[in-house]
Amino acid sequence: MSDVNTNWITFEQGVERIRRAVGKDFDQQSRIITSRDADVGKLQTKLKVGGVPDGFEKWQLPVYLSGPSQLFISAAPPNAEVGEHSHDAGDGIRFMVGGSIYYAGKELTAGDWMYIPQGKRYAFKAGAMGAVMCYCYCCCCVPRLE
Repeated sequence: MSDVNTNWITFEQGVERIRRAVGKDFDQQSRIITSRDADVGKLQTKLKVGGVPDGFEKWQLPVYLSGPSQLFISAAPPNAEVGEHSHDAGDGIRFMVGGSIYYAGKELTAGDWMYIPQGKRYAFKAGAMGAVMCYCYCCCCVPRLE
């Protein structure tokens, strides 16, 4: 397929598509959600998207950011730890690019993601090979420079 159309629904329609797929019992603000959660894996089929080039697969994630956001990339050395903290100004999502992190007994590796609702406290540790992450937060997450 050489003709790819990515403009098939509005943002609001995309949110409604997520809500229909996840059902009433799936509340993205009630907990931190990762691609390794059992209930999330089942949603991949429901949220599959067509109209992509031959050989590609695409699916919508079962979460969304509800406000303006900023993108960051961070790299961590092996076994580095991020202490418990929260992002009180907005939701966020982390995408694993390389290496791994450990969160709540799960190892997230390249291709995995982690959705963090506003105000939810969490901590994680980089794996033995370190970690590279891209993250998007509905807040700035930049400490004030002295």
